Amino acid sequence: MKYCVDTKENDNWYIGTEKFNPQAIDKSETVMFQGNGYLGIRAAPEEKSLCEKRDMFVAGTFDAFKDEVTELPNLPDILNIRVKINQQLFSLSAGTIQNYQKYLNLKDGELIHKFDWLIADQKISFKFSRFISMSDKHLFVSKVEIISKQNDVNVQIVSGIDGQVSNSGTQHLVEGDKRLFDDKIMQFKEQTQQSGIKFIFNVEHKSYIDEVLLNNKSNIKMNRRQIFDNYDVDLMKNQKFTFVKYANVYTSIDGDTEEDDISDVSIQDMKKNCLFNYAELLNKSIRAWNTEIWQRSLVEIKADDNKPQVAVNFARYQLAANTPPDSRMNIGSKGLTGEGYKGHTFWDTEIFMMPYFIFTMPEVARNLLRYRYLGLDGARKKAKSNGYQGAQFPWESAWPTDGEMTPPWGSVDIVTGKPMKVLSGFLEQHVTSDVVIAVMEYLYATEDKKFAEEMGYEIILDAAKFWNSRLEWNDEQKYFEIKNVIGPDEYKEHVNNNAFTNFTAYWCIQKAISIVGLLKNSEPEIYDELNYKLNLDDIYQDWLAKVDLIYLPKANDNNVIPEDDTYLQKPVIAVDKYQSTGGHAKIFKDYDLKEVDKLQVTKQADVLLLIYLFEDMFNKKIEKANWDYYEPKTTHDSSLSLATHAILASDLHLEKIAYKYFERACEVDLGTHLGKVTQGLHMGATGGIWNMVVEGFGGLRVLDSKLRIEPNLPKSWNSLQYQINWHNSLVRVLIDKNKLKISVMGEGIKFINHDKIYQVQANSKLELPISDEVTVEKENDNN
Repeated sequence: MKYCVDTKENDNWYIGTEKFNPQAIDKSETVMFQGNGYLGIRAAPEEKSLCEKRDMFVAGTFDAFKDEVTELPNLPDILNIRVKINQQLFSLSAGTIQNYQKYLNLKDGELIHKFDWLIADQKISFKFSRFISMSDKHLFVSKVEIISKQNDVNVQIVSGIDGQVSNSGTQHLVEGDKRLFDDKIMQFKEQTQQSGIKFIFNVEHKSYIDEVLLNNKSNIKMNRRQIFDNYDVDLMKNQKFTFVKYANVYTSIDGDTEEDDISDVSIQDMKKNCLFNYAELLNKSIRAWNTEIWQRSLVEIKADDNKPQVAVNFARYQLAANTPPDSRMNIGSKGLTGEGYKGHTFWDTEIFMMPYFIFTMPEVARNLLRYRYLGLDGARKKAKSNGYQGAQFPWESAWPTDGEMTPPWGSVDIVTGKPMKVLSGFLEQHVTSDVVIAVMEYLYATEDKKFAEEMGYEIILDAAKFWNSRLEWNDEQKYFEIKNVIGPDEYKEHVNNNAFTNFTAYWCIQKAISIVGLLKNSEPEIYDELNYKLNLDDIYQDWLAKVDLIYLPKANDNNVIPEDDTYLQKPVIAVDKYQSTGGHAKIFKDYDLKEVDKLQVTKQADVLLLIYLFEDMFNKKIEKANWDYYEPKTTHDSSLSLATHAILASDLHLEKIAYKYFERACEVDLGTHLGKVTQGLHMGATGGIWNMVVEGFGGLRVLDSKLRIEPNLPKSWNSLQYQINWHNSLVRVLIDKNKLKISVMGEGIKFINHDKIYQVQANSKLELPISDEVTVEKENDNN
């Protein structure tokens, strides 16, 4: 694997670089992002540079500008530290840089940036360090250490809060009060223009020479949207000047603080944290990372090359750093790492990130699903506005009650020169099924009856109501079909009977029928409550009458399932030169979307995604035939595609191909290509890394509510160990060349391995030899 960052053979948590490359600044800013789920800051340097993209976001603080859809506002810059040495402004673009190193410790989230700066007969050693606290969601701490290696020097520092930022030119924030507390704490207030969310930013500085605290008096300057403090220190040769910046961010929607109290609470919090030094606060954060994240999401890969371990550590770090702790918020497809997709949530969460949380941190998965429950009213409004019943979940969502947030217009058509209309918000309706898929997987893994009764059943039943109203009767064929949609393959618009959409709609209605039967028999009070809300008595009979008449695309004589009604009749072209590592869309250099729509070209896994998610519905012959057919036709222009292909290839024992896709998927963000990195990471792809390791090579799968563990360890790996939660038990799985070892703490589990059912008793272990046997093919009446 080729990464854009350096790694260390003896340190699986290190990503960094020893070369200053101005052309790659935006890439490193994204990859070395820091966050705690509430607050996120790109890894721009403290000093400003021409190539940078300085973004800071707080989860859930959406605001709209004029006729645009809502987005996360780029917040005032609390990172900035401007340094002058003997009146010379420090900049990496001036002078000579030696011993350069910038790296992120994935284990504790600390970013280090250090080098020697040579200019005007001076040699100055700089070391910048910073972290966002995992133990205090509001807290950011940074420090700069400066040593003059040759002469006595004068050091001047300007640092504070800079509100002169925007979202690519759009200004969401209205300036409020600026003031100084106790002659040392700077406070800056702003408010979003449309949503009215209030922000409070506080900064306090401390400075030291050789660990001795200086008693600097504040020299505050206030400009429009800015408040800064100025420091002037004479530094002798080889003395160390240390400048520490404490900052915090509070909002009026935090939920843990009354709106009228946030100013006082934020000041008290600042005073409390300033009693501790940088190292003490970092250690508090490290303990939170260890107990809340790493001890609960164990994945260990033993191999000659440590890059797979670095990749899965990177993925787990980014998932933790970008997942809000508040169930009113969700994970944006770019997380908090950039302005891409405006901070909006897509199906990426449910299909590609949710498995990680379900199996490692089920309470986080519950929060992410509660977000969808809180969005039911918006989903109902969307369905009603489109002439349907039930809940039609938005393709892009922001604040859960806001409903659909997909922008109406996209990039420019290379043929017409005009902006292309974005149809996903109207036609990409499978997201409603995707939410139900995540709900069911969560319930299978956790048996969380309370969640099912309070939220889960209602989500599933209302989704089924939508799909039931979406069905259209084909009088000629005598079946119900779903016309005019976009499936996961977004290169095919206005298609009829997309396989993924039809199968998942059918499956949703089946689940709803089962839930009604269960509740009528065992939980009549809950049924009565849901019946009052959703009129289940009326719709249930309709489900029963329709469900077996829904058209499910059948495999043809070559065992290929048609992606939609017309896909297999379209011309075939070679797509090799258009295949990407996710998100590059090279094909649009030669075709526009209307032309691609007329070709057998697939953007990302569609039929193959269906087979991966519903493996028990298809036999191995169909799985292999569809792999052979669709894999060569897929461009992987979505970063979500590669992981699915890696897992399916592993299932099919195509080891070299599986590992090739695994490497490419790990390189979506970590790779050497620049791509669209300024816009942020591909969070679905980070979830895909865990999925490939644990579900693919580790063989973990949930099939019709049952746990299967059937590993396919790559030949280049010596062992793989991972940990999951299943039915109130903590399960540790160890795979090496010869054996599969299952250790259980808790109530005990049952699992399937090569069609045999094994049981591991409470607090015990089971060891099985690794079998080379290929899973027995299963016949299915539908295929």
